[in-house]
Amino acid sequence: MKVIEPLLIGEYRIIQDTEKYRFTSDSVLLARFVKAARGERVADFCSGSGVVGLHFYAENAGVKSVTLFEKDPDLARMSEETVHLNGLGSVFGVENVPLQEIPACYREAFSLILCNPPYERDGFENADAGKAPCRKELSLTLCELADAAARCLKFGGRFAVIHRADRVSELLCALHVRNLEPKKLQFVAGREGRKPYAVLVSAKKGARPGVEVLPTLVNTHQEAL
Repeated sequence: MKVIEPLLIGEYRIIQDTEKYRFTSDSVLLARFVKAARGERVADFCSGSGVVGLHFYAENAGVKSVTLFEKDPDLARMSEETVHLNGLGSVFGVENVPLQEIPACYREAFSLILCNPPYERDGFENADAGKAPCRKELSLTLCELADAAARCLKFGGRFAVIHRADRVSELLCALHVRNLEPKKLQFVAGREGRKPYAVLVSAKKGARPGVEVLPTLVNTHQEAL
């Protein structure tokens, strides 16, 4: 069932489906992890209902455009409805396409790409059919995600992603070998002193090695990764 919910920023609202994947606090953490530069052209990969792109736009002045990429046709349609509901048709675009098949017109088109991707590699047999593609690597691997980001980013552009903390080595390696050099890293824990469950990483295309490791962020609204 579709519902219209407040984004809790200004008057923005978002349309979601109670039977499909609904955004969690991790999407909000990602949207707040980086700040926009003036004239930023932003992409939201694996955008789902569009919450990361919408939240980032709502919190950052100077964003020139936001393009939402979502392969699920129902979620893509909901994103389009959310865009029109908020009167953002002149800023936002929606592409219903797998990341592996992004059209050539988007090659090196973006200065910033945000992504809250599918991050689980197992447990498929018990997965909810409506939510599994948004949580599990059924049709998009981490390497394919990094490939898509490398293709679509301008030189000097940034790629910001949230992922499982126990896959941080795999994530950093996948970015590094594609000339997406990790520049900022922050682990996320559910409580002070607890083992991190997620990691936020911002990488820059063509940058020199050297990463800033920020203090662990405590997210008391944790949903299980």
